Amino acid sequence: MAVAAQLGVSLNGAVDGHKRHRQERCAISSPRRLGTRAPQRDHDYEVDIENFPIGRGATLRELEKDPHPLLARLRAAEPVSWLAVLGGWLVTRYDLAVRVMRDSIAFTVDDPRFSTSRVVGPSMLSLDGADHARHREPFAHAFRPAWVGNQFTGFIEAETDRLISAIQPAGGAELRRQFAGPLAVAVVTDALGLRDVHANTVLSWYAAIVAAVSEVTAGQPVTSAGADAFGQLRAAVAGAIGNADRPSVLTEAARAPVGLSQDEVVSNAAVLMFGGIDTTEGMIVNAVRHLLSDPEALALVRGGADFLPNTIEESIRLEPAAAVVDRYATRDVELGGARIHRGDLVTISIAGANRDPAVFTDPNRFNIRRTNARLNLAFALGPHFCLGAQLARTEATIAVGRLLDRLPGLRLDRDYPSAPRGLVFRKPPTLHVRWTA
Repeated sequence: MAVAAQLGVSLNGAVDGHKRHRQERCAISSPRRLGTRAPQRDHDYEVDIENFPIGRGATLRELEKDPHPLLARLRAAEPVSWLAVLGGWLVTRYDLAVRVMRDSIAFTVDDPRFSTSRVVGPSMLSLDGADHARHREPFAHAFRPAWVGNQFTGFIEAETDRLISAIQPAGGAELRRQFAGPLAVAVVTDALGLRDVHANTVLSWYAAIVAAVSEVTAGQPVTSAGADAFGQLRAAVAGAIGNADRPSVLTEAARAPVGLSQDEVVSNAAVLMFGGIDTTEGMIVNAVRHLLSDPEALALVRGGADFLPNTIEESIRLEPAAAVVDRYATRDVELGGARIHRGDLVTISIAGANRDPAVFTDPNRFNIRRTNARLNLAFALGPHFCLGAQLARTEATIAVGRLLDRLPGLRLDRDYPSAPRGLVFRKPPTLHVRWTA
């Protein structure tokens, strides 16, 4: 569960993903406020696109299908480049990406163009500074490693085994929709204390809220279906907060001394819930695909040595499930030789930074022995570092390990494509596998 803050990509990112790849079932990591409308600026000026020939020639197709060759060219020659297809700047170099994510004063998420907050209300996802800290801190304790180990690991193991048992006799499955997606939904609803809410209900809420965000992004009012879905979510969250006998992230947040209102808890619960689905699903299927495509790595993991945690780190380095995060410039600033103006959209390419050869040797190779794989930026950095990083890592590690342990001869089904796709969320549209039943 890559949770709000980076937490998995924001509802605006999900809106973008739905618009551009309708086969992608979405859910959250960083603020992505979309439509491809050009960002509003405080200065009347035009970017001299002649200074950015690689960015000028970029297309949505290559960014969605296989962005890595383009990102490598940008990183080498235009590490901060204006991409007209994105309506903003794209940062691809590791050190510059780190600078932007750590500097919430010059590069903020708190911008009126962030339409998600107009549907679910202000949250840790859409705020910076003291307001961000006030919204985030009540949830932080429940996602610390000790709490994750004590409260969530047992459920993740049991749910993983239940889902594997359901598919095991068939000798084959489409892992994204039959395993990784259902596991991600189950874990996030359990973590939030919404244990009596069916997974299909959660997904229906999500679809309606995403549609509402899409309408708001296009300048329309919040849809009645979106308002109804958020009302149902609010009622479910209120019930979970009041259930002191069933500890959860929400009961912990409600007891925090910072004192969020119930509406504020609901807003943060919404971004946490939807942040914990799509990116964690992507982490699992991408890791399985990487392992099953690399016999040497698969043999090492099967060999008993504890390579699995670093395998997950290397997988999210090579193909982060949330490929981009967005910020807005609060003032004129120079970055990587580019003159960025106040109000400009600045998109950080996590996918590009994670393959920077200045940090990662032979960056396009899947190498589970890589000693610095954990330097990847898949969970972002700075004040919006993914709150649910530990839970996401735990979930992916257990899921991949159990699949390998319980499904002998697990292998990709070569009758189906498995290449990842997506501008915001990157993962295979489907991942078909087979094993010896």
